[in-house]
Formats: sequence, structure tokens, C-alpha cells
Amino acid sequence: MRLGGQYLLMAKLGRGELEARVMDILWASDVAMTPRDVHDVLRRRRQGVAYTTVMTILVRLWQKGMLHREESGRAFEYAPVASRVEWTAQRMREVLRGAGDRDAALTHFARSIDTREAAQLRRALDRRRRR
Repeated sequence: MRLGGQYLLMAKLGRGELEARVMDILWASDVAMTPRDVHDVLRRRRQGVAYTTVMTILVRLWQKGMLHREESGRAFEYAPVASRVEWTAQRMREVLRGAGDRDAALTHFARSIDTREAAQLRRALDRRRRR
């Protein structure tokens, strides 16, 4: 549905999904981006939302500590505080902390991954042990 030339994506996507799309854009960029830059990328992908919605999402992500921002003229430029990989590892640690029985959670996780993922995990643990 369109309203005043803008797609009503927010109604279809939850705030978390829109935040994820904005983070994807920022992680894919090798430079900090203004709200206008992010808005333009969303529009090119036919995922247009209002410019003010993009600004709101960026501010919320900054308030959550996921983004760094610097003034750039009359706007701010935003960049991720951590890479996608670092952020994912942090989220995994947070989930594990909240699991209650960490041993059981790790055991279930280990049983759920495929052979290739298990080999990657073994290599990572071996490298850690060697340090």
C-alpha cells in the first residue's frame, strides 16, 4: 500500500525487522552513512519507508549502543559499533547466559549443528586452547 508516495513497509514489518534491514545496509557499507543514504538504499531496494522512520530507527539503534554517530553538517553519520560477526557472537553469549542450564544448552546446540559446523567449532576451540 502507498501513502503520499511512500510504501507502508513499517505496517508489514515489525520494528525489529526494519532495524535488521538498516543494520544490513550499514554492515554492507565501508563508510558511515547518513539517514538520507540509508533511506536511498531502502528506496532502491523497493523497501521504501518514510525518511523520518529511517531517522527514528537509526536513533533507536544508536541508543541501544549498536551504532556510533558523528555530526556531519546538519545531519549525523552512523556506523556499526561491531561487525556482523562480532554482534552475532555477542548475541549468542547473551542467549547462553539466559539459558539457565548452560551445559544443557551447549549440549543441545552441539547436537543440532551439522558436521561441517561441528568441525569449524572444533577448530575454533583448538585455536583458543593453543593461545
